[in-house]
Amino acid sequence: MVVRTQSRGLTVTGLHVGINNVRRYFPKRISVIELHLDHLLIQCGLSPAFWRGRPEIRDPRLCAWLEAKNFRGNSNRTPLPMAMIPTGENSFRLQIISLTAHSKLRHPIQSTQTPLPDSSLISAA
Repeated sequence: MVVRTQSRGLTVTGLHVGINNVRRYFPKRISVIELHLDHLLIQCGLSPAFWRGRPEIRDPRLCAWLEAKNFRGNSNRTPLPMAMIPTGENSFRLQIISLTAHSKLRHPIQSTQTPLPDSSLISAA
């Protein structure tokens, strides 16, 4: 699933998961998930607001990791897409997505078939 970083001013505050991702990937009413951040494994609590339309994951360790990974040279703090990949029950691996890869996910290639040539360009020689 694709999630986005969240910031307030110059401070990273966590991840915005999205309501549809919550419905699809999170069993109802779990209170803790595991996040694999490179070589780190942390447990993050999910607030009651997570289930009531504010699907955000906030944890100081997560924020520190996001700061270290995503915001070097990104002074405007634009939300960045991240891949949150299920790895087990209530467990996910968080990975950076390049903006090019994210664009390809949003705009998949339509067809791999070669178009037929325009018949007006074919001469009868």
